[in-house]
Amino acid sequence: MNLESKWLEDFSALAATRSFSQAAERRFVTQPAFSRRIRSLEAALGLQLVNRSRTPVELTAAGQLFLVTARTVVEQLGEVLRHLHHLEGGQGEVMQVAAAHSLALGFFPRWIAQLRNEGLNIATRLVATNVGDAVHALREGGCDLMLAFYDPDAAMQMDPEIFPSLHLGQTEMLPVCAADAEGKPLFDLEGEGSVPLLAYSAGAFLGRSVNLLLRQRALRFTTIYETAMADSLKSMALEGLGIAWVPQLSVRAELARGELVVCGGPQWHVPLEIRLYRCALVRKANVRLLWRKLEGGAAQGS
Repeated sequence: MNLESKWLEDFSALAATRSFSQAAERRFVTQPAFSRRIRSLEAALGLQLVNRSRTPVELTAAGQLFLVTARTVVEQLGEVLRHLHHLEGGQGEVMQVAAAHSLALGFFPRWIAQLRNEGLNIATRLVATNVGDAVHALREGGCDLMLAFYDPDAAMQMDPEIFPSLHLGQTEMLPVCAADAEGKPLFDLEGEGSVPLLAYSAGAFLGRSVNLLLRQRALRFTTIYETAMADSLKSMALEGLGIAWVPQLSVRAELARGELVVCGGPQWHVPLEIRLYRCALVRKANVRLLWRKLEGGAAQGS
C-alpha cells in the first residue's frame, strides 16, 4: 500500500468542511487536483471513504473509522516534528474531552482534580456539548475521550470493540423545585392536581429516562418549558416555575443552600451511570496512560 501523508491531511480537511471546493481551498490546490488525491487515497485503501451523491458530502462508515486513523497519524507526525524542532515547550499532548454539559460542570472539575492529586498530570481541553455531537466527535476523531451518562440505546450503536468504555461513577436525577417561605416544596408530586413540568427536549437521553418514569407512575403534568440542557431546567426551577428532573451532581450547591428542594421520594428518582468512552484506534500516549490507571480502579466514583 502506497499512502502519501498529504492525502491524509486532504481527507481530514474534507471531513472538516464537508465540501470538496472548501477543502481544496484550505489545502491550497485546485478542486480537480484535490478530488484526484482523494480518489487516489480511496484506491490505495480499496475503500470508498466519501459519499459524493450527498450535499454536503458525507463520509461512509469506513470513512468515519479511517478518519480517526488519518487524524491520529497527522497529529503524531506534527508531534514528532515539534519535538525535533524544539517547539513543544514541554507541554506534551493535550487530551481533548467532549462532555455532556451537566457533566462538564458538575463532574469533570472534581474528577480532573482527583486525577492530578493521584499524580496523573495530563493536560486537558474540555468541550461541553450535547451528547449527539459528542458521539459524532468521538466517531470521527474530533476528541480523544467522551464523558457521558450511559444510554443503552446509544451504546447499541457503538461497537464496544472500537469504542470501549469505563464506569466512572453513579448519580441520579432528582425531581427538584423552589421552596416556599417555610422551606417546603412549591409543588407536590403526590398531590391530585397536575404539576408544571420543566421538560427535556424530545430525543434527549435524560428526557427519555424521565418520560419513562412519568408514564410508569401516571403523573399528571403540564409542560411549560423544554430544553436539552439540565442547567437551563435548573435555572427555571430556581425561578419557581415548575418541577425539573436534574442530575444530583448539578444541584449540590442549590440543595445545600435551600434554594431548591427535592420534591419526591426515592420512587421518583432516576439512576444514572457516568461512563468514559474512547476510540481504540487512537494511539495517544496520554490516553493509554489514563485508561490503564482507570482500569486499575483509580479516580473512579460519583
